Amino acid sequence: MFEHCSLCFRVRMTAALKRLHLQETVVLDDDTDTLVKLVGKRQIPILMKDDGQPMLESMDMVRHIDGIGEPVLTGPERPEISAWADVTANQTARLTWPRYPLLGLPEFATAAAHDHYIMRKRKVLGDLVAHRANTQDYLRELAPRLDELDDLIESPQAVSGRLSLDDIRVLPLLRSAAVVKGLQFPQKVRDYFETMMTRIGYQPLPAV
Repeated sequence: MFEHCSLCFRVRMTAALKRLHLQETVVLDDDTDTLVKLVGKRQIPILMKDDGQPMLESMDMVRHIDGIGEPVLTGPERPEISAWADVTANQTARLTWPRYPLLGLPEFATAAAHDHYIMRKRKVLGDLVAHRANTQDYLRELAPRLDELDDLIESPQAVSGRLSLDDIRVLPLLRSAAVVKGLQFPQKVRDYFETMMTRIGYQPLPAV
């Protein structure tokens, strides 16, 4: 896993909701060899099951973990939440990706790992420094998306009223967005974010 990875956090929060222990291993951003050795390609997250078999898709991991014992993700799923998450994940990348290497996270613990991340993301987004300079413009563009979510949230305890895969889609994106210093969540979004993070026992990432 990577500490900053929202897909990894889907798996981590599911285990926390289930009160199940995950042995977490953070790899350096440039440690492609370990990933290829495990699953034949560079991909994160990877879940190694107790039988030694790896899983690759984050939602498959979520369903696998939730299926151990009594499920907790039993509430309704709404297509509008899934649609919100898909659009918002793309929109927030310009805000979050340029900030992750500034947070002192373990996947960037060496200069080589840090530089590897910068080069990877530059190929997709372009100049990360320029994106950070455009933060205020991006925040104005994001504000209507957050207002939309504010209207969709049914409870601070669960976005759709009862815990479901909707929460697995939404909370990791909010955790990522919260790395942007100065970002203001609307009231219901903030209450949901704070309630859920407390419930699973995780602190937000630093904000820069």
